[in-house]
Amino acid sequence: MAIVSNKNISLMLREIGERLAMKDIPFKPRAYEKAADVIDGLEENVVDIYKTGGRNALRAIPGVGISIAEKIEELLRTGHVKYLEGLERKTPVDLAGLSRIEGLGPKSIKTLYQKLDIRTVAELESAAKTGKIAKLEGFGAKKEENILKGIGFAKSSGGRFVLGFEMAEIREIEKRVGDLPQTKKVIVAGSVRRRKETIGDADILAISKDPKPIMDFFTAMPEVVNVIAHGATKSSVKLKSGINVDLRVVSEKSYGAALNYFTGSKDHNVALRRIAIAHGWKLNEYGLFEGERRKEKGEDDGRMISGETEEELYRKLGMDYIEPELRENTGEIEAALRQTQGKPGGLPKIIGYNDLCGDLQVQTNWTDGTDSVEAMAKAAIAHGLKYIAITDHTKRLAMTHGLDEKRILEQMAEIDRLNKKFKGEITILKGSECDILRDGSLDLPDKILAKLDVVGASVHSYFNLSRTEQTERVKRAMENPNVDIIFHPTGRVINRRPAYDINIEELVAAAKRTGTIMEIDAFPDRLDLKDEHIRLCVAAGVKMVIDSDAHSPMHFPYLEYGIAQARRGWATRADIINAWPLEKMLKFLKKRQ
Repeated sequence: MAIVSNKNISLMLREIGERLAMKDIPFKPRAYEKAADVIDGLEENVVDIYKTGGRNALRAIPGVGISIAEKIEELLRTGHVKYLEGLERKTPVDLAGLSRIEGLGPKSIKTLYQKLDIRTVAELESAAKTGKIAKLEGFGAKKEENILKGIGFAKSSGGRFVLGFEMAEIREIEKRVGDLPQTKKVIVAGSVRRRKETIGDADILAISKDPKPIMDFFTAMPEVVNVIAHGATKSSVKLKSGINVDLRVVSEKSYGAALNYFTGSKDHNVALRRIAIAHGWKLNEYGLFEGERRKEKGEDDGRMISGETEEELYRKLGMDYIEPELRENTGEIEAALRQTQGKPGGLPKIIGYNDLCGDLQVQTNWTDGTDSVEAMAKAAIAHGLKYIAITDHTKRLAMTHGLDEKRILEQMAEIDRLNKKFKGEITILKGSECDILRDGSLDLPDKILAKLDVVGASVHSYFNLSRTEQTERVKRAMENPNVDIIFHPTGRVINRRPAYDINIEELVAAAKRTGTIMEIDAFPDRLDLKDEHIRLCVAAGVKMVIDSDAHSPMHFPYLEYGIAQARRGWATRADIINAWPLEKMLKFLKKRQ
């Protein structure tokens, strides 16, 4: 049986769903997408589930029926799925590549293939540049122009991968390597450990006295499509998902120095080396040394004075430990030095990964979510949350079946009923993700918004307004006394759509003046606000909220990436309102002040 990662299983299911959507088959595409979402969120490996109970155990996974279970079983047993291969033969397009282009869905991709035989992004770009797409019914010159913009944006992303969508597979590999009897310790380093929004590759470090079996195992993993290097203590592979992974085995005495070196960032490391040089020392991936380095042997003449742990290394360099998320040489070293010297302006005590009490953006099947209010509440309880706000879309977003005045009142009544049922376990707040219209007014009347516990407002249209128009539009929404939060304030979708042109400094100033909270949307391809915007809010005293933007019970774990983003932005628990108990958080909202 093949050892297939959860990520590869979910990719297979998503591709089947998208290819079925290309064929206009109803219901089934959504079923495959929902099953993929569930598998992406599983902590247990599907391989282990199958080993334990076979196909029946697969069917016990939420959203996995008999047909989907059969396809997962076939992938696990044979490494491929004949049904998917048949769909690929009927429409032989690079679905993954074409789907990355903003505005292209399965049906558009199918039309482009049928009418212009477009199979790849390169062929799409060529057709758009020669005006062929504009002539197609349902496309036109504007859509052709947007396709070219989307291709340009996809190229500018440089082939980087969204961290939150790769993390499960990286952690799975880390666990497998860690479970080998020859491995004493293993950890993921690099930009993954610093929790960058996107990553180019993954670096894994291990301690072992017998590295050969580890290297042999690593290069033979079933996800590997290309072995780039297979060495005695370092190997590099490319996975089916497209990402490269490097594995290094280091000595125990150099583990801290190696972890620090391979975690980075490059600029942070350069700054540390300058401090070492100022003391007459040498710092590298092997340790901190007195004396000169013998390059031909990879050894040092001088005495090793630190390197076994990162904490010891920072301490020897005259500073407290610096969390990986802060290591970008943006003031963290100076702050750490001031802190050690007892001066003001030291490192902040950044928010912890277990500090959140609630989630204030949750969607349900009243609009475009997959599950009921009750199911989302149960999932939030399982995730350790004490409160959530149900914030379904409003009527302008017809594609999501957005709520009008009548339906949101009906939902509020349901929430009242469920709060009685879940009393003592979780509090469900009545909320809305209310659409900001072009002129900055809102999609629901104030008399309805005033009845809600929490109101988030967001932009879902007119992304191409001028910088002044877009900024004034959102500022007007902030002026509304019922608007508590601005959701995903810049509107970007990582690797798919750039932020709309908006003056973030003006928004932060308006948030401070109006008492509006700025959101850190934790969904992996949003992470909006960016880390530098979070630092602006922290400096201005503007409070923020970290939300999952959950559309499925399996999305609550995404809160981790919002917390990571907040940490990268130097935010503390005091800066994040949903790190506070319910009553304290509610008192901070506009209508409660």
